[in-house]
Amino acid sequence: MALSEQKADLAMPRRVTILGSTGSVGCNTVDIVRRDPAAYQVEALTANNNVELLIEQALLLKPRFVVAGVEAHYGRLKEALAGTGIEVAAGRAAVIEAAARPADWVMAAIVGAAGLEPTLAAVRRGAMIGLANKETLVCAGELVMAEVARHRAVMLPVDSEHSAIFQVFDPTQIESIERIILTASGGPFRQRSFEEMRQMTPEQAVAHPNWRMGAKISVDSASMMNKGLELIEAHHLFGLPESQIDILVHPQSVIHSMVAYRDGSVLAQLGSPDMRTPIAYALGWPKRISAPADRLDFAKMRELTFESPDPVRFPALRLARAVLKAGGQAPTILNAANEVAVAAFLDHKIAFTDIAVIVESVLEDMGNKPSGSLAEVLETDLSARQVAQRQVAARLRNG
Repeated sequence: MALSEQKADLAMPRRVTILGSTGSVGCNTVDIVRRDPAAYQVEALTANNNVELLIEQALLLKPRFVVAGVEAHYGRLKEALAGTGIEVAAGRAAVIEAAARPADWVMAAIVGAAGLEPTLAAVRRGAMIGLANKETLVCAGELVMAEVARHRAVMLPVDSEHSAIFQVFDPTQIESIERIILTASGGPFRQRSFEEMRQMTPEQAVAHPNWRMGAKISVDSASMMNKGLELIEAHHLFGLPESQIDILVHPQSVIHSMVAYRDGSVLAQLGSPDMRTPIAYALGWPKRISAPADRLDFAKMRELTFESPDPVRFPALRLARAVLKAGGQAPTILNAANEVAVAAFLDHKIAFTDIAVIVESVLEDMGNKPSGSLAEVLETDLSARQVAQRQVAARLRNG
């Protein structure tokens, strides 16, 4: 199993850092921590732009260190927290510093490739990390997992699908595992035709039928790029090849993922669609702690249905499988181009169906190189963003 050797540090209170505390996963983590203040000591909180919510969280949780990623927010943050004894800072370097501070457990919930360097900083001091930032492993999976092993860090998946697999995956019997099955809700456009999807608005794309998530991940869910990124993440977390990772649409979002064994057994993890369950599993690991998620009532369930994803209407899945097979820096390019295209769609600059078109075009334009150092990954990420931005601009010029 590609996950590092498991630790069982049960010291309480557990010292916690939340990277990306104002996002959806970050807010859910704050909610769990605030419910049991005696169990946690908050070392650091970081956010990017939502400084007012960050201030509110800081006053609630009393962390030692608070960082706004955007330097322009430093004055407001310093003023609001004056006299509290909380150290404040701003900027990219300060976010990385927050990740490097001595917390027992770090929630890595910064959205996108921006989470790579802070997550690596936590890895390199051997921290226990709740990984909600799948782009970290998409961009630099080989590098990150090698550092996890080198520094004896613990990588605990927080995505509901990977958490589900982690809970039923037997690392002592990898040879007995036939495949892992990532479930997908299908998003808000599951039953829309390709032509209908071309007309969908950002407001429609972020209206997920089951989950409450941020805008970027909601759009990724609508395009099923999110499931493509999770495919790549699962490869790095569990050490299985692309051919042993399946994707299955399950609209009810009750079964969060499954592991199929060679004796015919299929083990699944079930729960309500509430991110506080996988967050609590990672936050309390190796123990289980209380979480306020709704409990399943099986007597009230009318049906659990499954279907194969449509590769024509959702080309992101094909692209993700192709770059995982290709290896090298192709996944970095895929992720960067997707981030730019999703931002352009949310800004009403391109059509929803243009997202996958732009990603595929950037992959073709840039070619592929072997995976390398962090500096090379960041250089490739920047180059791919520039190519994607030019493609967005070209579409705007052409109407």
